[in-house]
Amino acid sequence: MTVATFSRARPWSGRSSGVVGRRYIVTRYDLGPMISRTPTKRLVLMTSIAAGLGVAGGLAAWVLVHLIDVITNVALFHEWSIEHRTLDELQPSWSLYVAAVGGALLISLLAKWAPVIRGHGIPEAMEAILTKQSRIAPRTALAKPVSAALAIGTGAPFGAEGPIIVTGGSIGSLLGQVIPVTPSERKILLAAGAAAGMSATFGAPLAAVVLAIELLLFEFSVRAFVPLVTAAAVAGGMHSALFEDGPLFKVPAHDYAGLAVLPLFVLLGVACGVLAIVITRGLFLVEDGYRRLPINAFWHPAVGAIGFVTVGMFVPRALGVGYDAIGDVLSAQVAVGTAAGLAIGKLLAWWLALGSGTSGGTLAPILLISSSFGLVLGSGLNHLPGPDVTLGAFAVVAMAATFGAATQATFTAMVFVFELTRDYNVILPLMLATVLADIVYSAVNDDSLMTEKLRRRGLRIGRHYGVDPFTSATVSSIMSTDVVTLPSTATVADARHAFTRSGAHGAYPIVNGDALVGIVSRGDLLLDDANPADPLHDHASLQVVTVGPDDTAQSVLRVMVDEHVEHVPVVNGHGHLLGICTRTDLLKIRRRQLELERVQRPKRTRSSSTG
Repeated sequence: MTVATFSRARPWSGRSSGVVGRRYIVTRYDLGPMISRTPTKRLVLMTSIAAGLGVAGGLAAWVLVHLIDVITNVALFHEWSIEHRTLDELQPSWSLYVAAVGGALLISLLAKWAPVIRGHGIPEAMEAILTKQSRIAPRTALAKPVSAALAIGTGAPFGAEGPIIVTGGSIGSLLGQVIPVTPSERKILLAAGAAAGMSATFGAPLAAVVLAIELLLFEFSVRAFVPLVTAAAVAGGMHSALFEDGPLFKVPAHDYAGLAVLPLFVLLGVACGVLAIVITRGLFLVEDGYRRLPINAFWHPAVGAIGFVTVGMFVPRALGVGYDAIGDVLSAQVAVGTAAGLAIGKLLAWWLALGSGTSGGTLAPILLISSSFGLVLGSGLNHLPGPDVTLGAFAVVAMAATFGAATQATFTAMVFVFELTRDYNVILPLMLATVLADIVYSAVNDDSLMTEKLRRRGLRIGRHYGVDPFTSATVSSIMSTDVVTLPSTATVADARHAFTRSGAHGAYPIVNGDALVGIVSRGDLLLDDANPADPLHDHASLQVVTVGPDDTAQSVLRVMVDEHVEHVPVVNGHGHLLGICTRTDLLKIRRRQLELERVQRPKRTRSSSTG
């Protein structure tokens, strides 16, 4: 073993220890401020870049929304205009097949240039973070919004949220590849760009921040939170400047009756959990069906286009984004039968389209399906004895519960639906129903809409966030204090005898009294053609990097990784050896974690009696 110092290491204040013949330099490993906190200058830099991403996300959202409008008007209404037109004005005809299949083929051609555009995109962003150091190809920033606009503009039943999240994330990743940053900082820029895109599109900055934390960042820290909030806030301001201000969906005031109606929302939460299972498993089955088709994957989007247009011939409002249809459902302006047909039609069209591997989002379809489902269920419950519920309230709560369960982003769903409607009156039943739907879904499904593809690629995503125990455990709490040492006067023969006598040890500190002066490992003696009578210090490591007893376990882990060593001596400020840390000592921390997860029997206490 060779223990070497380098630029991050600094000598202790004090003295170096040495012995005659060779000089040993014992240094204290300096981890710098990055372990405990991000330097202010670095945080300011990341926050400034995030503010720029907020502006870029707003502009990208504006371009995408208007590009969808232009393609919709040209492909479906046969006119050149940037004005927004709803598909309830559309008269279904056979020309829809031509437009949809044409758009699908163009998307397949784009996918040959940028394969990542297939699907709704969030799993691909997660994969880039987990396996590619948050590197997304620059072409994705262009290909994803164009492909999504082509799909939605030609009638595909998608929303713009997935594409704009990927677009914003691609811009953040691109900046992280141009500007000198660490992979962890690039991940933050990717997440900030994604949050900016979502915030600018929906005017939901809080939900954008929470979504980035739940699905992309895999961490919660100041260095990530500050840039993330900055990007979302600036993008939210861009939304107000570029789009209509106020909630995306205007809902009437709901008369929330308190505890008396909560049991009905409990039933709604359970039902939405079941609906989320149907939505996700149905999509997985459709995707498997496409993979079994005896044709090249290039043609799958065209097959899907034929499928969703066929559904649209019977339920025209199932096509396109469907925000207007969602607004009508939330306002209870559609009949119960119409809402049921809309939910079924949107679900079938969305399965056929997204399962084909074309480009589109998941959020808007789920919101329309679930809100319609909630309206239908609420209408049925109102026919039973007991208090009535406002149908719009049931529709709003169903959106959050179903979306949260299907994506396994429960907190995001709560905040997002609240921001979309600004309906505070239903926040309590919304929270209750959403967590119940999550429980029902998690009891049956291991994968969400966001993670199923990743699991098939060999990646498993956990949902637990917590304090890293390595940052809170001190070296003194895990180090081995009963250290076997060798004196500075020892010979090579003495060291070989020690290694032979105790096979459990891979290295021995060399001390001069209590002072650490070096370290010798098996490798040091194997590599050198040493004479048994030679002084040991002629064959031991020249330099030793140490840690102190008050350092964190993360310090030890960092030393082992950076220096490629397995033994880290622990010394005090005077250079006296206090102990040693090995990989076995680090495992003590994980063992403590496992102990905290085991069920403990209540301790029995003996009652004392006096007489």
